[in-house]
Amino acid sequence: MKNRKPDVKRISHTFEAEVKFSEADPLGIVWHGHFIRYFEDGREAFGEAYGLKYLDFYRKDIVVPIIKIDCNYKRILRYEHRIRLETTYIDTPAAKLLFEYAIYDAKTNEKVAEGSSMQVFMHRENLELMLTLPQFMVDWKKKWLKDL
Repeated sequence: MKNRKPDVKRISHTFEAEVKFSEADPLGIVWHGHFIRYFEDGREAFGEAYGLKYLDFYRKDIVVPIIKIDCNYKRILRYEHRIRLETTYIDTPAAKLLFEYAIYDAKTNEKVAEGSSMQVFMHRENLELMLTLPQFMVDWKKKWLKDL
């Protein structure tokens, strides 16, 4: 992806999925907006694998809206292609969540798209921006980033 800093801690999760008929246009090409949904699927799979699901935030009275998302398209995807999506959490001391994504054609290993997203922490009740990391996120980082 962009400017990779070697000292920044990262955790990745990968999964595969089949492109669905409903995601393609009449020419059989995946509509570009679905790539953002693939990124969402990647964040959800990452959260399931590492104990950082959206419901975990919600139960702590926190919401994590996306404030920035980028997608760079490299190749087209077609109906019946199988994709491999790599979602990478990028550690930061700031009170935000950073993810990078890479989508590959699972058969050819060609990169189809890459992107990134940024989310902030907000109190669920009043939607006030949190300027420091919530304690459960501090604890999560200690658990998952300690050996990196």
